[in-house]
Amino acid sequence: MKKVADKMKIINQNKKFNGVVKKIFILSLIALFFVFLLLLIGCSGEPLHTIEKWDEIEEQRLSASREEVQFKAIILEIVSDQKQDLGGGLESRLQIFKVRITNGPFKGEVIETHNLLEDNSIYNIEVREGDQIFILPEFDSEGNIINSYITETIKDKYLIIITVLFTIILIIIGKFKGVKAAISLAITAVAIVKILLPLILKGYNPILVSAVLAIAITIITLLIISGINRKTLSTIIGTSSGIIIGGVLALIFGSLSNLTGLSGEESRMLAFIPQDISFDYRGILFAGIILASLGAVMDVSMSVSSSMFEIVKADPTIKKNDLISAGMNIGRDIIGTMSNTLILVYIGSSLPLMLLFMAYDISFIELINKDIIASEIIRALSGSIGLIIAIPISVFISASMFDRRYIMRLKR
Repeated sequence: MKKVADKMKIINQNKKFNGVVKKIFILSLIALFFVFLLLLIGCSGEPLHTIEKWDEIEEQRLSASREEVQFKAIILEIVSDQKQDLGGGLESRLQIFKVRITNGPFKGEVIETHNLLEDNSIYNIEVREGDQIFILPEFDSEGNIINSYITETIKDKYLIIITVLFTIILIIIGKFKGVKAAISLAITAVAIVKILLPLILKGYNPILVSAVLAIAITIITLLIISGINRKTLSTIIGTSSGIIIGGVLALIFGSLSNLTGLSGEESRMLAFIPQDISFDYRGILFAGIILASLGAVMDVSMSVSSSMFEIVKADPTIKKNDLISAGMNIGRDIIGTMSNTLILVYIGSSLPLMLLFMAYDISFIELINKDIIASEIIRALSGSIGLIIAIPISVFISASMFDRRYIMRLKR
């Protein structure tokens, strides 16, 4: 009778827990729905300002006139659209738009802005009435806007919408696991923006910072998604080992190959930032390699550990050697697709560059000796090696942890 009562108590507790989970799930969907509506509809209405507030806005206007500040605006109408003959069969178009500024101290002001379109220019900004844009204003000595130019179209609204859409789909399909995945993803993004980047900008070793942060992200993510158990511990050990091995290989072969870390335009631009920091460009390259391979290695380690856990759960009497053999077979099935995934990601990001080299008929030997191509090859292969190494480590750790007694305790 006591056993029956205990079982009924556990069932009631599970029902209560499931009820709480469902409520959280429904409330999350409702909250996301309202955020989505607010993003689509937007907020209207002009705030009422006090005299002190107007003084503050005036000071902000004067401050903005001394700096190169861009503002958001919406195109109200086309004032003119004229073609200009540049000679030699070339011509340009000068467009003048009436726009309303939508942020900053000049919010609500209607001004004219210019947009110059040149023949065969890849930097032309094509816009029309109703588009939201960034403008760069020019000021007179009193802080009034006398002219402005279109610098870019606004994309953040659509990025926010697709982010919300991604989160909603993740929660609908993944349910409570989806909620936990969204939380772990948010934590990862915050860790990179608030911890990794500021520490590198302060001059800390990028390799050490990225390695420690990658392991911390792995631990936090897996604890949120899978909880505290042997499967999580096995995955953490496998992922951390794969990341460290991949990072060490990238460091060794990158140093032997004399990679500079200055292959990309963005890296070279770091030399001109106002903070006057002496960056370890090669270290930043290797830090990127560690972070880029983290997701794939974590995925592989979790897939192997989870599969082996289910095998032991289905057959607690399975021998350790048979379990290791089954785990390695699962890992071998994963290796082909995941290695391709990493390599294809790197090739995809370098596709325009590879097309450029091919268009100029650069030989294969010359091509692979280019710093930018060699960096991508080492990045892809070291990450893939880390991924492959994570499989046997995860297999042996899981086989050691998932014994018969552990599974029988879970079944009770």
